Amino acid sequence: DVQLQASGGGLVQAGGSLRLSCAASGFTFDDYAIGWFRQAPGKEREGVSCISSSDGSTYYTDSVKGRFTISSDNAKNTVYLQMNSLKPEDTAVYYCAADWGFRVVACREGMHYWGKGTLVTVSS
Repeated sequence: DVQLQASGGGLVQAGGSLRLSCAASGFTFDDYAIGWFRQAPGKEREGVSCISSSDGSTYYTDSVKGRFTISSDNAKNTVYLQMNSLKPEDTAVYYCAADWGFRVVACREGMHYWGKGTLVTVSS
């Protein structure tokens, strides 16, 4: 089974940085995407960013472009989300997820496999 473990959340002041990690295991297919989603209290889940395992293609939602960077370390089967210039509106539970292949619609709307979330709180 595919397993995803997110970590790295915490409390940070506005303008600060955090790096989230998603440790992935159990893939039986070579072409997959790992994404980061977030859900703030009272809001719908939002696709933040995702990356392709095959060619490194990436997706970012508009509100994080230029501030967040997704990357992968295939040797460690880990995907990172470097979050800089954090804003209070970035406060949410962040989840990593995975799906077969890289599809922007999945990056935006949701993926097949989910890990537990990690809380990011940005204070003003």
